[in-house]
Amino acid sequence: MTNVLDRRRFLFGSTMAAAGTLLPAAGIGAEPQQTFPSATNEINATLNASETRAPVSKYIYGQFIEQLRDLINRGLWAEMIDDRKFFFEINSKPDVEPAQPRFPGRARPHHWRPVGGDEFVVMDRERPYTGEHTPLIRLGEETPRGIQQRGLWLRKGKVYTGRVVMAGSPRAKVSVTLVWGPGASDRQTIAVPALRDAYAKHRLKFSPKVDTNDGRIEITGTGRGSFHIGAVSLMPADNIHGFRADTVGLLKQLRSGIYRFPGGNFVSNHEWRDAIGDVDRRPPRWDNAWSWVQPNDVGIDEFMILCGLLDVEPYITVNAGFGDAMSAEHLVAYANGSMATTMGKLRAANGHPEPYNIKWWGIGNEMYGPWQLGHMVLKQYVLKHNIFAKAMLNADATIKLVASGASPDEMTVDGLSLPLTGKVAPDFGSAADWTGGLFLHCLDNMDVVSEHFYVYNGQRFDLVQNKRVAVTEPLIEWARRPANRVRTKVEAYENYLQQIPALREKRVPINIDEYAYAGVRPNLKNALSLAWALHEMFRHTDIITMAAHTMGTSCIDYTHAEAAMNTLGMMFKLYRDHFGDLPVEVTGNSPQPAPKYPVGGDQPRVNAGSDTYPLDVAAALKSGEDTLTVAILNPTESAQKLDLNFQGIHPRNAGRMWHMTGPSADSATGLGSSEVKVTEAALEKIPKTYSIAPLSINIYEFEKG
Repeated sequence: MTNVLDRRRFLFGSTMAAAGTLLPAAGIGAEPQQTFPSATNEINATLNASETRAPVSKYIYGQFIEQLRDLINRGLWAEMIDDRKFFFEINSKPDVEPAQPRFPGRARPHHWRPVGGDEFVVMDRERPYTGEHTPLIRLGEETPRGIQQRGLWLRKGKVYTGRVVMAGSPRAKVSVTLVWGPGASDRQTIAVPALRDAYAKHRLKFSPKVDTNDGRIEITGTGRGSFHIGAVSLMPADNIHGFRADTVGLLKQLRSGIYRFPGGNFVSNHEWRDAIGDVDRRPPRWDNAWSWVQPNDVGIDEFMILCGLLDVEPYITVNAGFGDAMSAEHLVAYANGSMATTMGKLRAANGHPEPYNIKWWGIGNEMYGPWQLGHMVLKQYVLKHNIFAKAMLNADATIKLVASGASPDEMTVDGLSLPLTGKVAPDFGSAADWTGGLFLHCLDNMDVVSEHFYVYNGQRFDLVQNKRVAVTEPLIEWARRPANRVRTKVEAYENYLQQIPALREKRVPINIDEYAYAGVRPNLKNALSLAWALHEMFRHTDIITMAAHTMGTSCIDYTHAEAAMNTLGMMFKLYRDHFGDLPVEVTGNSPQPAPKYPVGGDQPRVNAGSDTYPLDVAAALKSGEDTLTVAILNPTESAQKLDLNFQGIHPRNAGRMWHMTGPSADSATGLGSSEVKVTEAALEKIPKTYSIAPLSINIYEFEKG
């Protein structure tokens, strides 16, 4: 059975790769190279513009973000202070490792340390500002006492603003200091006005004189009495409603269509009410899914601000793990209810008078998996889904519901079928056919079914051993794996259509709202593989109408202070900007090879890809324009020749092209690298035969003649 840590580690591989952490490549190139068509036997592709499929929704380009440790709080939210509402005790003892192993490359949060001795910092449980306790500093006349935190990334001349929430004795003299070096002048101190017994917020503003990645903030006092520190915040002054201007600006360029939030495994123990209202009063909570403290600074109201900044639609997943249907109903009412309703009044009181009118709502996350908090067997969960659906629709009958599905491929590769059914791959209608069970028992209460997949670097699922095993393979087969997982979803759905007559009457399509290549840097081969997965979605737009790549922040490289678009972001932007939205039929003379491994799990009956092996070709018209776009992938390390033939359209003898490539499969662009580039060029004349460069993504645009 899949170990929960195995499933979680890939996320840290993906997200930390986006932040620049190098991960080892594995499993490519050890087998003999495959034989491709020679230049004398060129590949032919025919684009038939008179044969079209259902449109490509903007939702296909969606992204998923989760409150996964500090991913949102550092990648998108601008807060610089760790544990800013004091979940942990403050002392000089060494940090204690989390109960579960840390993931490679993830830095632990910085802890507060006493200034002047541990005995003068007391965690007051009688009068906490928020959460379970608040630090109380006992003063000693002329000797400064208080707390400090290191590890702040500061940049010369940049302005940082924030606040400190305090209460204390009138005779206490308290100050806040930002330190960026060892010298007496390498700091800036702000004196806090005289304190009172009631908590009050005091504004902060600093501007360091040098760059450092180990700045320090100190909150200390002298005089008599004591003072409480309720909360501290520090952000770059250029933040946009609390979000990082740099990372949000980059992600906006992707025009992703839709963002899924807040989880993910996180959602199954998240209480949404903890993350609304005064951001400093929101209690910090321990996240049992990811073994991390969440400050609850980013809740539904902040997420809606983020969606506005990114110009994407929101997609909210409710807690169907440890949560209950009434809480989910209240969340829908809070988001979409008018000010005449109880929950609408609460939203208005929190500064958001107009209803959000959120359309897309997911019920639970991966509820089929024993790693999920609140997991239960299928025959019980279908009842739970229906209870949630009716409660949520009671709050707003216009919303669209996404069910938490898992077709046989997912139940197989996660090792879940065997203990439930005695079979590695589940039969239709069995206790391990999770999506089938939802279709059979919940069809009236769902509009879309969620499907997830993760492909693991250098591994495939072995049906005999019932586990993932190491595999070495040519680059083209490595790159095909995500597209093959898309194909397995399609084949499963086609089977459901045959087995469930009601599904033919009410077509509930697929939303692949989590997918990624695990443990791979955001490099060129990763971009090629996910572009191929997009192509496979384009070929089946009647079945797959939505998707959300894991994670949105995997499309950028970022540190605490800098950010840049990376290779995955470049790929998503390329397709969103230039590929059409009305897929057309593509046929060819070079079929993809037959499956090498037994069908089942991560191996579909038919390998993904167009009949243009070793290339993959997708084409689409642009709605409202007389334009045909053609996307051509070359996931090999040699140039290929391709003849393009047109039917149902007569293009002008000119066009444009966008070409994305780099010097090697491991090439990348982002912070500290710029090897992968996208170049644009005009085609003064349309050739009959195209030379497709190695390791390249190419989009051609032709206007009708």
